[in-house]
Amino acid sequence: MGNITWRFNVRKKAIHLVRLHFCDILSPSAGLWKFDFYIYTKFRRVFDSQIFGSTLAAPVFQDFVVQSDDSGYIRFSIGPNNDSGWKIAFLNGLEIMEFVTNTSMKLDQLEPEHPSGKHRDLVIGFSVGGVVLISILIILFLFAVRRRKAKPVQAMFLKDEAPTGRGTPHSWIAATTVNSFSPVPNLNLKLKMPFSEILAATSNFDTKLLIGEGGFGKVYKGTLPTGIKVAVKRSDSSHGQGLPEFQTEVTVLSKIRHRHLVSLIGYCYEGSEMILVYEFMEKGTLRDHLYIWKENSKSESTQPVLTWKQRLEICIGAAKGLHYLHTGSDWGIIHRDVKSTNILLDEHYVAKVADFGLSQSGPPDPSQYRMSLIGSFGYLDPEYVRTLRLTEKSDVYSFGVVLLEVLCARPPIVNSSRREEINLAEWGMFWQKKGQLEKIIDSSLAGQINPNSLRKFGEITEKCLKVEGAGRPTMIDVCWDLEYALQLQQTPVPREPHEDSTTDVSSNFVMTHYNSASNEEIFVGDDDETDSMPIFSRSMIDDPR
Repeated sequence: MGNITWRFNVRKKAIHLVRLHFCDILSPSAGLWKFDFYIYTKFRRVFDSQIFGSTLAAPVFQDFVVQSDDSGYIRFSIGPNNDSGWKIAFLNGLEIMEFVTNTSMKLDQLEPEHPSGKHRDLVIGFSVGGVVLISILIILFLFAVRRRKAKPVQAMFLKDEAPTGRGTPHSWIAATTVNSFSPVPNLNLKLKMPFSEILAATSNFDTKLLIGEGGFGKVYKGTLPTGIKVAVKRSDSSHGQGLPEFQTEVTVLSKIRHRHLVSLIGYCYEGSEMILVYEFMEKGTLRDHLYIWKENSKSESTQPVLTWKQRLEICIGAAKGLHYLHTGSDWGIIHRDVKSTNILLDEHYVAKVADFGLSQSGPPDPSQYRMSLIGSFGYLDPEYVRTLRLTEKSDVYSFGVVLLEVLCARPPIVNSSRREEINLAEWGMFWQKKGQLEKIIDSSLAGQINPNSLRKFGEITEKCLKVEGAGRPTMIDVCWDLEYALQLQQTPVPREPHEDSTTDVSSNFVMTHYNSASNEEIFVGDDDETDSMPIFSRSMIDDPR
């Protein structure tokens, strides 16, 4: 049997994550075969049945980080190893994902090469003509739809009066909701803000007030007429999120309140503008305080390093917020995008969970199993990836990755020549199972961590990152365990008279500096509210109960 080769077109000189899928359904017993795997002709790895352990017919995967060359493709080959008793080789699946570091790609980077100028001109001519024709049809369709809806909306405007304290009439959302024309029903109209007020708060979206950018759009710092500082998130369709995420965010945050959940102050939906206004969180995201300052030398001197006690308190606060989401209604709310950039810190470093645009609430819907994956790479629950069945335990897994970020101060995915270091969850569990978690902690924590606190923290993280969701704890269990880890941290460690009082498990390790392999969503928001409000069973439909 010779080698089998596949070739895939990719961008030149780009970095890719390659995931190989295997499932041995052929072998009658383990240890019968070996085969070689090649990337281009430069890299070779020998796979044997040991990657499946003692269980046959079990799906497994292997990850590699590959940089493409000037050829414009990546070539993979497999073939039996010379020392293999059973001459077979197999590959059940292969995924290639490019690490995008610059989203403003130039057109000439995407334009294919053509053998002749005439052929290229012909293709361009047909393409432009097709785009123009489609654009005309879309404009005609939108014009017809607008004419059909114009009369009912206009009649409602004529009957409306200007709201007290506002200089403009009610928006078309309020008017058309009565006539069932609104594309965003059941929004809390008490939180609605006019676009003019938001323009004034952000000085017409002055770029000097830009403080972040994420999946929904850009985020600006603003000040309301009352003097309250706010974070204003303005939708941008090019960022990938839109009306569904906007509606979910408003519906969820307008009906729940908790000390450890970011508060929604208002929203605006006028014309094409979709804007969310949050409390301003003075200290930014948790990720900013873990390793962003290491990547930006300018902020290194001004960004204070979080102590281990502060990190534990932040984790406890975030865990309490997630617990409230999971248990605050009959079926609870699943956040779906738990990560360090969605945990914000106020001026007192109190943690609040943010960004509910992807959240899901209500009883399980069988149709969700057919949906595509939603979440952030590096935080995705492997059980959810495998089955597409989402549960609150998916949030628990993502939170386990955040716990490792807090301990190690590195991103969930990094570029590394060592395979076990690429994925933070796998890397952390590799050292946890060896009982040497202290070897990968953040170097800035050297000498700070009580060994008993570290041991308990490692146990919590290992439980959260179990492959099967049924084996993971609930968020309230995580809260209790983290509280215990904090109590252990504050308990003095007995030492022998000859021991150096400054010695600790973390003092002998210097953390390797990594560069993040992907961009994360960032925005900031502030104060907390402790009062509970009525909660809901379905975030998209039901009223508060």
